[in-house]
Amino acid sequence: MPDEELPKKKKHGWIRVLLSLAVIILLSYITISLISGSGPSLDWLIDMFSPEEPLEIAEEFHFNIGRSRVFADLDNAIAAAGSLGIQVIDYGGTETLRDSVQMSSPAINAVNGRAVAFDIGGVAARVFSAEGILASITTNGQIVSASVNPNGWFAICTQESGGFKGNASVYNDEGDLKYRVSLSSGYILSAILSPDNTSLAVLNLTDFGSRITFYHDLEKEEADKTFDLPGELIIDIQYLENGDVLAITTDSLLIVDSRDDDGWELYGFSGMRLGGYAISDNYIALHLLDFGIGHRGRLLIVDLFGNLFGEVTIERELISMSYRDGYLAAMLSDGLVFYDRGLVEIPQSSESISAAGVSRILALDRDMALIAGDRFAVIIRSSTEIDN
Repeated sequence: MPDEELPKKKKHGWIRVLLSLAVIILLSYITISLISGSGPSLDWLIDMFSPEEPLEIAEEFHFNIGRSRVFADLDNAIAAAGSLGIQVIDYGGTETLRDSVQMSSPAINAVNGRAVAFDIGGVAARVFSAEGILASITTNGQIVSASVNPNGWFAICTQESGGFKGNASVYNDEGDLKYRVSLSSGYILSAILSPDNTSLAVLNLTDFGSRITFYHDLEKEEADKTFDLPGELIIDIQYLENGDVLAITTDSLLIVDSRDDDGWELYGFSGMRLGGYAISDNYIALHLLDFGIGHRGRLLIVDLFGNLFGEVTIERELISMSYRDGYLAAMLSDGLVFYDRGLVEIPQSSESISAAGVSRILALDRDMALIAGDRFAVIIRSSTEIDN
């Protein structure tokens, strides 16, 4: 009998050793946390013994950060900026971040779970994730625009009051100033950082049209290349994965080679008025309006090779649209419509939503959209899984 009980005793011995080690590690962690002043957090220990439950999606969100609210998706959380500050609420309806800052004209840009909120015409900017503030910036000049790249580095464009001198400042993901260039002529519109943090593209208006200036060495102030578009207005630029830049003009989509003197038309829509656009997952959604025919127009989905994936004619006013990962959420004057990438309409999971009071729509993960007005923000879902 003693020989039969020996394996059990060995097993119990190993369990006691492992438990003793766990206790020693836990006590050491608590001691170090108290000495450092950071305080112990046992969330990691709780997570080990508590399986993660699927997040229930809240149907209504309460963003109480003043007027002029703008929104961005932070991957399972929604960021909002308003006249009184910024706020982040996860998809389950739990507030994870709040920061007070006065902004007269709030704006926001987000990618890969990082966001920059800024005051157009003001001097305040905040860079943050769903968990906390990463950087608080007060600029010398008035902010024109700001953008964040996939690595969390960000660029802020400012304009000196009373003149045309514009500045583009580059900060790393900890808010440290890494680079700054000044444009002595023209009006600066925006600046974007390449995904690898090595190149900066600056968009500005000149007396002759639009210009994109490229800086490939963030150690020197001299530009490496300029791309000029005489007589036309470029309203936005975005870096592509291959290092080229997508330029949105009032008449076309252009691809600009960031190193050679090359630029070519990806998709043209001369003769129609650009009502809006949205870019996601290497596809561009366009809202084009017929000149002089009320709200009549078209919605289009185009890829980065100029291929037309979908097109639909609309006769109603488009209040707001947002495109993400294969679906387009559009708030029209008579209600919300979901479209797939081919612009085939997708049923909703609830009754038709009225457009009354709606000012913005934001396409979210899991085939959902946030519908927001001055006094409300609600989630609407499509009733079928969208094939991306």
